Amino acid sequence: MFLAVDSEGTRLDVRQLLSPLPHVSVVTVIDILLVAVIIYEFLAIIRGTRAALMVVGVAALALAFYFARIGELTTLNWLISTLLPYAIFALIVVFQGELRQALARLGRKLTFRSAIASEGDAYDDIVLAANLFSQNQTGALIVIEREVGLRTYIESGVPLEARLSYDLLATIFRPSAPLHDGAVIIQRDRIAAAACFLPLSMNPVLSTQLGTRHRAGIGITEETDAIAVIVSEETGAIGLAVGGKIERDVTVEELRSRLSSLLHRYVPPTTLPTPIATDVENGLVDESVPRASGSRSQDPNLRSGMDD
Repeated sequence: MFLAVDSEGTRLDVRQLLSPLPHVSVVTVIDILLVAVIIYEFLAIIRGTRAALMVVGVAALALAFYFARIGELTTLNWLISTLLPYAIFALIVVFQGELRQALARLGRKLTFRSAIASEGDAYDDIVLAANLFSQNQTGALIVIEREVGLRTYIESGVPLEARLSYDLLATIFRPSAPLHDGAVIIQRDRIAAAACFLPLSMNPVLSTQLGTRHRAGIGITEETDAIAVIVSEETGAIGLAVGGKIERDVTVEELRSRLSSLLHRYVPPTTLPTPIATDVENGLVDESVPRASGSRSQDPNLRSGMDD
């Protein structure tokens, strides 16, 4: 097959025109992709750590070695050549933490231990936190993102990007905490933001007993496919809002079961903490002696800006 004719009348073959191009096979493409993945994973591991600065130092030494070779700097070339074999062992010692982390990540991927197990543990922290809020009658609104993104509402609050845990939830919704008003939005196993503003439901069918917190939890589920866990500040009752509907007076075990089915993840049963009896219940304190109340619902000055 001939493609064209040059100025001298010689016919040019297609293979002659394509001969300068390198031959790319499937193995070559796989090789390039593997190298790209290794470089990407390495950069992802060292990003934001002190190892990133160390890599810059190693690159500077490599450049010095290169210029010493091409510039025929005999003394510098001898020094670097002498120290280079020991530098490999030095790098292993310096990057031992990053190497352990990379091997652990590789092991999790090879054994198919994905983030599902860790997410199951994280969502169980929501159940434990809801149990705590219910016992203490602490108002709380926790929104769990699913398929539809909640970026608009995340940007309305205070970004956290913290790992989801029971202790962190208990700290955020503490009555004296500055972030206890508003909603906490959870993405997978991380708390994306706190003190977020949510749209209120305007459904006229809703009970008039539902306050702002419950209407905000229902409103976000009307506009997205998110799940809202709501704890009443007045009664301590746990509510679960999905698809614009709310299930009220949900027990802790029912909450665990519903989250497991809605998120298609197994949330293992956990022994709930036993409430500590107060001195009044044990008969050790005279009830006639006035004392400060620890409940927010009994002190109008400590009420949250988001009512039930």
